[in-house]
Amino acid sequence: MSSASSADFAPDADLSLVTLRSAYRSGALTPRRLLHELLGRARELNQRYRLYIHLLDEAELEPYLAALEARDPASLPLYGIPFAIKDNIDLAGIPTTAACPAYAYTPERSASVVQRLVELGAIPTGKTNLDQFATGLNGQRSPYGGCPNPWNTDYPSGGSSSGSALAVSLGLASFSLGTDTAGSGRVPAALNGLVGCKPTRGLLSIEGVVPCCRSLDCVSVFARQATEAAELLALAARYHPDQPWSRHNPAWNARPVGGGPAPFRFGVPRPEQLQWLGCNESPQLFEQARQRLEALGGRAVEIDFQPFLDAATLLYAPAGTAERQAAFGDFVSAHPQDVLPVIREVLAPGALASAVDRVRSDQRLAELKNRCDRTLEPLDLTLIPTLPRAWTIEQIQAEPVLRNSELGLYTNFVNLLDYAAVAVPAGRLSNGLPWGVTLLGRAFTDQYLLGLAAAFQQPKAMVGGARPGDRMSIVVCGAHLQGLPLNHQLIERGGRLVQATRTAPNYRLHALPGGPPQRPALVRAADGVAIEVEVWDVASAEVGSLLAAIGAPLGLGKVLLADGTLETGFICEHGALAGAEDISVHGGWRAWLAQRSRT
Repeated sequence: MSSASSADFAPDADLSLVTLRSAYRSGALTPRRLLHELLGRARELNQRYRLYIHLLDEAELEPYLAALEARDPASLPLYGIPFAIKDNIDLAGIPTTAACPAYAYTPERSASVVQRLVELGAIPTGKTNLDQFATGLNGQRSPYGGCPNPWNTDYPSGGSSSGSALAVSLGLASFSLGTDTAGSGRVPAALNGLVGCKPTRGLLSIEGVVPCCRSLDCVSVFARQATEAAELLALAARYHPDQPWSRHNPAWNARPVGGGPAPFRFGVPRPEQLQWLGCNESPQLFEQARQRLEALGGRAVEIDFQPFLDAATLLYAPAGTAERQAAFGDFVSAHPQDVLPVIREVLAPGALASAVDRVRSDQRLAELKNRCDRTLEPLDLTLIPTLPRAWTIEQIQAEPVLRNSELGLYTNFVNLLDYAAVAVPAGRLSNGLPWGVTLLGRAFTDQYLLGLAAAFQQPKAMVGGARPGDRMSIVVCGAHLQGLPLNHQLIERGGRLVQATRTAPNYRLHALPGGPPQRPALVRAADGVAIEVEVWDVASAEVGSLLAAIGAPLGLGKVLLADGTLETGFICEHGALAGAEDISVHGGWRAWLAQRSRT
């Protein structure tokens, strides 16, 4: 067994969102200093792991760094957070290759999801290696070189988002973007010990993404912790009305949650339907994962998994590969010498499929989806392995099409059936490789799955504490409103905006002296008016730390809303208004701020 040097993992390099935010806001670190250090390590590691196709240099990073230096670190939720981008996703001014040099072009605009992250303060570090045209699950199909696994270099990193997974596992980025059509955001996560969030189709925009199968393609997120993946998904998911594949994110799925409800029911395939392809350790690890979910309050229900497996076979059948052929088949025909032979082999059947073949395939898929949907309907989620077993690089090279297909046994059907999936680490094999499971759910259960994945990653944190899903509403009226200086205190605790509304007409709003930031004082009064407020949903376990961050004379009490409901919210002691400005005439904090800016 060949193992990577422990120095490759930089165990002291904590790039978590919480750590970097704290360091930036205290002045202990700057994005410029961090990126300088990361680039130095990336250049060295890239020689061994070939994870970057294009690593941004100092000049290319300068516009991003300069823009941040003009901002307060607390003003942007992703201020100075480094991220890597799979090289089939556009970054303005940097070539997009899709791992095919002859195909390369330089976009003027970044992909929508990349632009959104940059606007939130994140810094792109480079474009990462991938299986050519995002066709493959092993990370070895690239003219820029195959990507070995950092835990055991006899094995691949997984693909097609190989470089993106490596950027996070090697400590070169806080998170990364991949794409997932057949499992490319989940298989590399499992082989690198990461969380791989494969969102519901259309939640993250695919505008500016080189198409593979446009109706199935998803932008995916790699992160170390499910809590971070949940926050990133909440921040980046935006509906684009001019993009035909974009979808609205329902309100219940728009913000991170603390976990699934307890008790919950989860499906597991019948034992005889699970295939391990000769791996003797995976069955035990899967059983341990099942037991961990049960310890979190779940009840396992055996399901008939065969319809899911049958659906998976449709992806690479001739009719299934027709969409890949439509995406870049003309380029392959015109430049056969520039495309890897194994990619041509995978695409070839798609050129032979007839319209009748595609119709029959779609009809068969509809039948299978109906059966699978009915199976999932009484369940909160389903637990499956992420892959049956890992193959060595040598084994993949000996039988590239077969071994790659086997890697997708538990992933190929998910986008075809329009489901959400989160890959989460679940142990380690004796050869050093990470091992993982996938939490599978119906469309738009992404945040639920991520919340449960977070509890799965840290089950001890649940002992004696709040159950997954225990949450409460918090009413805010000032600097904690969305987009204002203290809103990050809610976001960092997984808070999600429920509604913007008003209080009952029984309150006065004051601006306390001091600041910045200036703070509001909401008090009940006989001569009150209706005050604009927001209701946020926060995990119960996080309320204590939130309250501790709120200085006197503010505290928690009950606030009567316009609809007659009584919710917990921030209020002020009546005797603490000396020197405070009554701003009730403005009707709310934002209106007062707008008036101040005009005067």
